[in-house]
Order: sequence, then C-alpha cells, then structure tokens
Amino acid sequence: MNDTPNTILYTDGACSGNPGPGGWAFILRHLPTGKELEGSGGESETTNNRMELMAVIQGLSALKRPTRVLLASDSAYVLNGLSSWLASWKKNGWRRRERGHWAQIKNEDLWRKLDELCAIHELEFEKVKGHSGHEENERCDQLAVLAAEKYKR
Repeated sequence: MNDTPNTILYTDGACSGNPGPGGWAFILRHLPTGKELEGSGGESETTNNRMELMAVIQGLSALKRPTRVLLASDSAYVLNGLSSWLASWKKNGWRRRERGHWAQIKNEDLWRKLDELCAIHELEFEKVKGHSGHEENERCDQLAVLAAEKYKR
C-alpha cells in the first residue's frame, strides 16, 4: 500500500439514554474518485460506545479490498482504543488493569472484530471535534440519531 490514505472514513454513534436505543453511521469517501458511501443502523438497547465502535466496524467492512484509511472520529474512546489500548489488551489476554486487578475489557466482541479489520486495512486517525460544524461529522450524527429514533418506544 502507498503511504497516503486514499479513503476517509467519517463515523459517529448516538444513543438516547446510555444504555438505550442507539444508532451508528459512517461516510466513506474515496479520494481519487470522490465517490461516497453512507451507511447507518441501530439497536434497541445499547450504549454510545458500542454505537461508536459499530460505525467504524461497518465502515471498514464496506471496503472491498485492503485500503489505507484515514479514520475521522469524534470518539476519544474509539481513537484511544485503536491507537494505544488495543495492543495492551491483546497482549494481556483481552484484559485491562482496574484498581490493581485484571478486568475484562468492555465491548470485547466489537474490539475483537475491529482488530480483525485493522489487520486488513491500514489506519491513520484524526480527532474531529463533535458538534462543531464539521460537515461530515454532523451528517454522521444526523444519520446515527435517525437510526436510533427507529428503536425508540
């Protein structure tokens, strides 16, 4: 793969209550062609962190071949997890230190899936300030909220 990302993945998750009905959304933009793909979905009972992770998983899963991707997200949880925590969790048997003891990591199923996808694709990260007028982040937020609305009682 060449050194410059040719695809940008914008993601966001939303939850009405935490836990509660939630939604995720992504925009994939192929830079050489300008083509875009949007995706969204949700669950009836979930957490915001799970929806943030699902947005990235679904976006990366939509890629048809190994790709160098710039992940633009407003989620510190996702970005810190991918850039620093994941390697330690794997090394420690998918556990983390909590108050001097080992504890299972939260959302392990989704982190494991994301780890599989990261083995296929090469990722770089960009922190986006949420709710700050960033066009793609605002669009993902809108799509995620709409997806979550479908699960409200």
